[in-house]
Amino acid sequence: MLGQARSSGTLLSVTFGRSRVSTEERNMALLNEEEITESLGAIDSGWTRQGEAIVKTFTLDDFVGAVGFVDSLVEPAESLAHHPDISISWNKVEVEISTHSEGGLTAADFELAGKIDALG
Repeated sequence: MLGQARSSGTLLSVTFGRSRVSTEERNMALLNEEEITESLGAIDSGWTRQGEAIVKTFTLDDFVGAVGFVDSLVEPAESLAHHPDISISWNKVEVEISTHSEGGLTAADFELAGKIDALG
């Protein structure tokens, strides 16, 4: 189960298993293999695991569409204070998400992936 985002500036608390942790703490805790597999299954298809990151390539109509898509990623990334690595090759945009500060995948990565998918 993934934690929820902040709501109206209030930090939510979510119960995971037997312990109660804040959403912020949970979003930045490294996920285990089972949680990663479950989280990949919960987001739209196209995301794959590559090492300690999840990656998806989006195909747009042309370069202008690709740049516009990248521009649309700014708001969700900023709202979560979580920023993906992005590569553009004419009409293709590759988005790679990982929590670099934690050295792997966290719930925040999958939350951002879901927000990116919701743009389309």
